[in-house]
Amino acid sequence: MQSIAAFAPAKINLFLAVTGRRDDGYHNLVSVVAPLDFGDSLRFEPDASGVWALECDARDMPCDDSNLIIRAARLFCARTGWMGGGRFLLKKRIPMGAGLGGGSSDAVAALRVVNVAAGRLLTDVHLAELSAEIGSDCPLFFSSAPVVMRGRGERIERLPSEAAQRISGRALLVFKPPFGISTPWAYRTLVAGAPASYLQAELAEAKLARWMDAPDAPVEALLFNSFEQPAFHKFPAFPALLDELHHRFGATSLMSGSGSACFAFVPPDADVAAWSTAIRNAWGSGAFVQHVQIA
Repeated sequence: MQSIAAFAPAKINLFLAVTGRRDDGYHNLVSVVAPLDFGDSLRFEPDASGVWALECDARDMPCDDSNLIIRAARLFCARTGWMGGGRFLLKKRIPMGAGLGGGSSDAVAALRVVNVAAGRLLTDVHLAELSAEIGSDCPLFFSSAPVVMRGRGERIERLPSEAAQRISGRALLVFKPPFGISTPWAYRTLVAGAPASYLQAELAEAKLARWMDAPDAPVEALLFNSFEQPAFHKFPAFPALLDELHHRFGATSLMSGSGSACFAFVPPDADVAAWSTAIRNAWGSGAFVQHVQIA
């Protein structure tokens, strides 16, 4: 069989309210998540060996069994009984430790291409259910439009079309310092500050409902992230840069996920080069900066 290709988009959290800790150790959340037109590229070369291999152009990416791509392939075989194997080739563009969902998106892309190679044994609905065993945010990557994510991330609901239209197509500048933020650290910090560090579920749902019920409200009015408080407290370079972008360019910015990537809405007439220079002047030449659109 010829090789099979898939696009693994990055995501951003436009609204991310962590509402409390569950009995199983996970956290409940309410989040509005949108895919971007920027991401990784995965190619799969199937064979009948039953052996899995992964090659990646990013030197710091582990390509052993700890990688979610390999874990996804093995889980697919365990659930379906498919006996195939093959080689994955990953072009990595989404930075790691960024809160942009790169690992989860790669895993979903792996499930998709392996499913094609196996003769489409599972529907997208079943693949999404399977993906939740790999990562809480994996199911959202089966939607190509903005969604609301609830529970620990496995409950996905597409935004109403009118609300989605206020989001899709918006231009962003995504930027990340040369370091990442550990998601387990971010959650531990929220737990340490509980209950004040959580946004009550009723308040989170009310804020989301008010935005959806106001057709003239821009997406900027929705922005919120529970993880900003601990991240900004530990790393004051975050609020310093976001404040500078606001004062110099009028930018509205937010951190995505548990960080360390942030994004800013870019108007059509913006001097993107000037914005990028300001970011690299603040965070160093190693900062990641990418001009993207919400899908």
